[in-house]
Amino acid sequence: MLPFGLIQHSERYMMPCLNKQLFGLECPGCGIQRSLDLLLHGDFVGAFKMYPAIYPMIVLVLFLATNIFMRMKYASIIKWTLISLTVGTILVSYFIKMKNLFT
Repeated sequence: MLPFGLIQHSERYMMPCLNKQLFGLECPGCGIQRSLDLLLHGDFVGAFKMYPAIYPMIVLVLFLATNIFMRMKYASIIKWTLISLTVGTILVSYFIKMKNLFT
């Protein structure tokens, strides 16, 4: 668990988006840091609204970490399904965000 002071002031340690600074447009990864910060603060709905792919990404990381220690019969199929779900969620949410930005 992170120290309370680090969680409380975590926005100080966030990296800026280079794509947004250079081109003025958000990248598909914009929002992931703030989403993780919201998760650490217990705001699960806010984390989803900030970056909808946070939950499929967490499931994917947990599955990959578990698969290192415990081999499963259909691990390859599960892994590629979770990767597809995560990438699909990232792309769909990014295109929706860009559509709303330009309308």
